[in-house]
Formats: sequence, structure tokens, C-alpha cells
Amino acid sequence: MTISTLLYPPVTLFPSAQRVKRSSAALLNPVLQKSQDDVDLLFEFLLGELEISDDLKISVKDEELASMRKAMTFDTLCNDVIPKSITDVRRLSARLSGYPGLLKKEDFERTVLTMVYAAYRTAKSQGHQKDTWAKSFVNLYKALKHDLMFSSSQTPLSKRTL
Repeated sequence: MTISTLLYPPVTLFPSAQRVKRSSAALLNPVLQKSQDDVDLLFEFLLGELEISDDLKISVKDEELASMRKAMTFDTLCNDVIPKSITDVRRLSARLSGYPGLLKKEDFERTVLTMVYAAYRTAKSQGHQKDTWAKSFVNLYKALKHDLMFSSSQTPLSKRTL
């Protein structure tokens, strides 16, 4: 055990990623972005419109994109890994605010997806709920910005995200 492990024990930001139980073992701790093409595909999923049902199930609206193999991983991340309740999103924000060092690429990816979800919930909410979701969105943004600023002073971004 190293001193840094004693001072900064590993933080599991997305515990549900370790519990995903689908038909494939490959979906244990799923990660979408493993190459630049995967990064581009993630943006296609997000820009191609997402559909969020009343029961908060997220799906890619474009049928062609939704039929891709990577869409299954995206589905798993959005529906089984990222937090959906305001309590869980706030808990994630609190963990991120005290996170030492750089986020792992999978945690960065999941935080971005959680931020997208928080933006959706902000847009669909009213009154106090809207304020709560908006504050969560801002806190996630701040955590990602901090990570990007920290990473630019530590290591080239291209080495971390791909």
C-alpha cells in the first residue's frame, strides 16, 4: 500500500458501473470512448437527439444510430450507470468536488453524460426542482472544468481521453 493510497483512498464515483448485470460480461464497468471514432460517435448520439421516456429511460432517437453495437454500451451507461435521482446526482457532485487528481476517462465520460441528463431535467422542471437540477448541472460543470484545468497542467489531454 502506498502513502497516496492511505491519504487518498480510491473513490468509486459510479458504483453502479460495477453492478451492471446484462447478458454480456463486457458490460461490467462499461466505457464508450476507446478511440477518437468513439468520441465522435458519442457526439453523434448526443446531437442526433435523445429520447427520455416518462420512466426516465434514455434512448437514441435515430434508428440507424440506435442499431449500432456501441449504442448498446451507450444505453447501458445512460440507463444503468449514471445517477438519475437528484439525491444521487448531488452525491456525485459532492464526491467530485473533493476528488484528488485526474478523473479516469470512464468517470469523465460518465460525468459528462450525467451533466447532459441534469440539463434535460433542468429544462423539464419548474420552480424549486428546476433550481435544484440547475445547481447540480453547474456543480458537475465546475467539476469537469476543474478536471480539465488540472489535466492541462499535468498531462496532455490527448493522452488522457483516448
